[in-house]
Order: sequence, then structure tokens, then C-alpha cells
Amino acid sequence: MTDSWLVYDMLLDIVPEDALIEELMIGLTWTFCRTQDRVGLAMSPATGCRTLSWPGTLEGQPARAIATWVKSWDSYQAAVGMAVINASLHQDEELHGRIHGLRTGGMPNLTVFDYFHARLLNKKVVVVGRYPGLESTLQGVDVTVLEMQPGMNDLPSAASEYIIRQADWVFLTASSLTNKTFPRLAELAVDANLVLMGPTTPLIAEFSEFGVDYLAGTRVRDDIALRRIVMEGGGTRIFDSALEYCLVDLGVNEMDWIKNAISDTVAKR
Repeated sequence: MTDSWLVYDMLLDIVPEDALIEELMIGLTWTFCRTQDRVGLAMSPATGCRTLSWPGTLEGQPARAIATWVKSWDSYQAAVGMAVINASLHQDEELHGRIHGLRTGGMPNLTVFDYFHARLLNKKVVVVGRYPGLESTLQGVDVTVLEMQPGMNDLPSAASEYIIRQADWVFLTASSLTNKTFPRLAELAVDANLVLMGPTTPLIAEFSEFGVDYLAGTRVRDDIALRRIVMEGGGTRIFDSALEYCLVDLGVNEMDWIKNAISDTVAKR
């Protein structure tokens, strides 16, 4: 088993030393950070807290210092650290020209599943994290949802040790980085096509070293609208106009990507 902290050290090494936090906001669903160059998100903890020790002190702090909070076992610190990382990273030169915007029909927050739908038929699919409306988008797909707070049709996160190894495709929420489950879940998914997804996803090529085949992150279309929606408690609403999903294939080159797309089209006929 590899060192579980390696992925976090990789992220922290990429954060520029001169980046400063200009704004940090913890919304009901998303934690929002702004640095001089860009904005970043991470999913907020599910439960509220009235006794945080740092409110009013983060503006102007070095991003790299606060980014280290991603290693914290405190869920709020980890979310702040992850948002700061995403607001500090410059576009990875290795991914230049390989980031494809995804705009498909249906519910915007389920665009990734809509995009892959044809490739998931007759496959065993595991989704780590509950996405509202998922079943309607993945009709006809053999899908199992693992969730830390499982609903009626979900399995508890403990089932991952039994379920993920049998999967052909695994869709893993990038919130697994903040809650520290990513290293183990990625290890379990070593034989599957692994998609790391959601607004928390850092678009970093080095994730291929941890078994990730696809990054399904987001690009900001309107940072003012994004800030307003987060501030007003928005969840999936951020996908309406403020963000768009984008995809990076870490496992194949661009020509292979085109061949795969043609093959998928032929398979549908």
C-alpha cells in the first residue's frame, strides 16, 4: 500500500508560494475561495458549526499555508484547504488542449453521467456520492450508489470494500479528497475506469499516477454569479450558468480519444 498522503503532498506542491487569499466563504453546499488569479470550490461539510476559531482571519493569508488544512481531520478545515487549493492552481500545461467542455441535455449537474451513458450499458457501475436525479439519467444502467449518509436506494460507504473491486466503471466524488477516503477508494478501483468528478476536482495531470482515468471537473463561466449563488445557499444551481462541466482523459492520447468516440457512435447503431 502506498503512502495515503502522497496525493495531498502532490496538490500542495503545486500551489504557488506567492498566492494570497482574497476571499473565503463557507456556503450551505459549497465553500468558495478567491485568490488574485481565480476562484475555487470545495463541498462544504454537511453539518453546521457555530464555534469555528478562524472566521475573520483568512483574508490576506498565504494560500499555501491555509491549503495545508486539506490534511486536517476537521471537516471544515479540510474543505477550506481544498477550496484554497482549487483557487490557487494554474491550468496544468500537461492538460493544455485536452480539456473538453461538456454541454449535454438533461440536468446540468448530471452532465458527466449523461456523457458517459452509452459506454456504461452492460457494465457494472459504482457511483461514490449521491447525485440528485441520478437514476433518471442512468436508466438502463446497472448502477450502485455508495453514500456516507445513505438514502433508501444507497449502500453505506463501508460496502465499498466489497462492491468497488467488481465494478467496470467507478465515478468518485472529489469530496473524497477532503474526507480522506480518496486513497483507499482509488486503490479499490484499480481495475475499473475511474472518473474523479465534481466542482471539488483539481484539474491536475498527476492524478493519473493514482489510477484516475478521467477528470470530470468544472470551469467557471461567471465568477460573479457563482459567488452570489454560493452566498445565497445554492447547491446544484451553480451548474445553471455559473459553471460548466469539463472532461480530461488522462489515460489515452487525443487520437485514441477520437477513435473511442467513433467506436461509441458505431456501437449505438
